[in-house]
Amino acid sequence: MSTAGSASTAGTPAPAAGTPASGTGTSVSATGPSTPAPGVPVPGRRLGRRLVQLYAGLALYGASSALLVAAGLGLEPWNVLHQGLAELTGLSIGAVSIVVGAAVLLLWVPLRQRPGLGTVSNVFVVGLAMDGTLALLPDVRSLALRAPLLLAGIVLNGMATGLYIAARFGPGPRDGLMTGLHRRTGRSIRLMRTGVEAAVVITGFLLGGTIGVGTVLYAVSIGPLAQVFLRWFALPSAPAGSAIVAAGTPERVILRP
Repeated sequence: MSTAGSASTAGTPAPAAGTPASGTGTSVSATGPSTPAPGVPVPGRRLGRRLVQLYAGLALYGASSALLVAAGLGLEPWNVLHQGLAELTGLSIGAVSIVVGAAVLLLWVPLRQRPGLGTVSNVFVVGLAMDGTLALLPDVRSLALRAPLLLAGIVLNGMATGLYIAARFGPGPRDGLMTGLHRRTGRSIRLMRTGVEAAVVITGFLLGGTIGVGTVLYAVSIGPLAQVFLRWFALPSAPAGSAIVAAGTPERVILRP
């Protein structure tokens, strides 16, 4: 690999000092190390923004799920299961979310799925944020307050989904389960998602989880909301070979119910 200031290859003139080197996005200086060209994002800064986006999205996801729990008008599919297991075990819903997320992540092994930083972080951050938010929320009984909580929870959940998926640090364990089943069985992601979430909702309901108008409203609105926020928070693709990024983030798992 050539370095700044080295001789050019045969027939190709070396770049003049201070002019951008081809394909590097930096300015070459004869007196010092290269510096970023105007308008070119600094890789370290982009990574920092992606990390902030990842953890803000995961924390917001847990907080938005807590709003749905507090509203009491129906939960998203996996939280129906988490709530049912919480009723059965006496654990908090956030703690159950962490345990279930870890168990689902173990299912990635036979499916040969590759986790990323976002995958592992998802297991812990969402559950902790959910329990923390629930501890701060007052007991809401009036429908006039529960309905706005439900709507706020769904919109914030869509925003959170867009934030953490667009950061491209790998899918959540539950999303990866669906794409893994798709790859191993050859069946569509739509079918895999429908089958898994139907089983999750039914099991959770039988255990005491809440199904209601919020469950239906979430199902029909989360795809369009996530798509809007994915475009809003979109970032350039991560450099090839990054050690903390899992390739193939399955946006379509969220966007296609």
